[in-house]
Amino acid sequence: MLQAAPSPARPRVPSLIKRNTALVALSQSFSGAGMPLAYGIGPLMVVAVTGSASLAGLSVGLFGLSRFLVSYPVGKVTDTYGRKPGIQLGLAVALLGALVVAWSLSLKSIVVLTAGFLIFGMGMAAAHQLRVAVADMFPPVLRAEALGYVALGSIAGLAISPVLVAAAEQIAPGLGQDPMVLPWLMLPVMIVIGMVLVTFIRPDPKVIGENLALYFPGTTAVHRNEHTPPEFSIMRLLRVTPIRLAVVANCAAQGNMSIVMVLTSLVLHHHGHSLTAIALSHMFHTVGMFGFTIPLGRLADRLGREQVMYPGVAIALVGAVLVTFTAAFWSVTLGTFLVGLGWAAANVASTALIADRTETAERGRAIGVNDSAAGGMTVATAFVTGPLVQWGGLPAAGMVAVVFALVPLAMLAAHRMRGPAQT
Repeated sequence: MLQAAPSPARPRVPSLIKRNTALVALSQSFSGAGMPLAYGIGPLMVVAVTGSASLAGLSVGLFGLSRFLVSYPVGKVTDTYGRKPGIQLGLAVALLGALVVAWSLSLKSIVVLTAGFLIFGMGMAAAHQLRVAVADMFPPVLRAEALGYVALGSIAGLAISPVLVAAAEQIAPGLGQDPMVLPWLMLPVMIVIGMVLVTFIRPDPKVIGENLALYFPGTTAVHRNEHTPPEFSIMRLLRVTPIRLAVVANCAAQGNMSIVMVLTSLVLHHHGHSLTAIALSHMFHTVGMFGFTIPLGRLADRLGREQVMYPGVAIALVGAVLVTFTAAFWSVTLGTFLVGLGWAAANVASTALIADRTETAERGRAIGVNDSAAGGMTVATAFVTGPLVQWGGLPAAGMVAVVFALVPLAMLAAHRMRGPAQT
């Protein structure tokens, strides 16, 4: 495992790195348009196929499962063959999944729909290696901010998704298509644009990462501990205390957010707020998730990863409390915004921390472990949130979200009481 070197002065970014980063962000904008689509109309498609709302959360759970299954294996692919082949493979799989999802509604088959969501989710999880590509191309002093630009591309994807849906609603009747099917038939065009953009990224970001000093003279991102064994091992990765805590913090923020995203709608509806108000509240949550990733990244570069990651988890905790135990629209909306903001801080900082402490040749797998763990947390919360609300009411689910956020903070406190880590 690698130890982070002291941060040098902020270096100048070469034009080639700027161009590649812009291509990554643009690719994320187009190819990422499918995920808001999946979360927005996916549950409606499940209801349309099954005729029941009992499985409405199936799509969200399947996307979490896809991320859990694929993130580490695709990281191994990109560590072996380069970032671009793994990303392109993921986007091709996502394209196939979008077509299967569209086909399922005409068949009225929940089996085909489930397969389509799984395939699409696995492809999009593989495409998350775009973040690894950016991490490769920057030294630690700039890395977290660069990761923020990739997240900023997700905002553009959020804007594209409603356009696809609106266009489908206008065009579908004249074509004799279901308005929920047509966006999935339009999505492959967006994915192909994303794939074309990736082809223009040169050289492969993994090559840049392995020769970082050629692009940032005088900077040394990391150095190898001379006692480090050559083989990558998940257990060896997690034995490094900062990495282990980063994975736990990211999982905690993900679990907290997964529950609160459901609770926000239920709480606002319970207190008599309109659907428009609920949609507005979710918009603020999305702004919290993606609107501040660049300044959060800059803070993580300047102050340190942990100085952003742990406060992010604490902010998510405060947000969960507001959503769970207040009734006013603006207090609940402030809570869901804070949960999104806390998740963004924890996600950007934890990804940068793991990238800092791993070699380029193993970075895809290391970040894949982090993503797989977060995907597993999404699956777990998808299954437990409904029963928690049914058996214990909304406060019970909210308290679980709070407890998730407490775990990494408690682990950090216990670790500091024991003394500094031996890495």
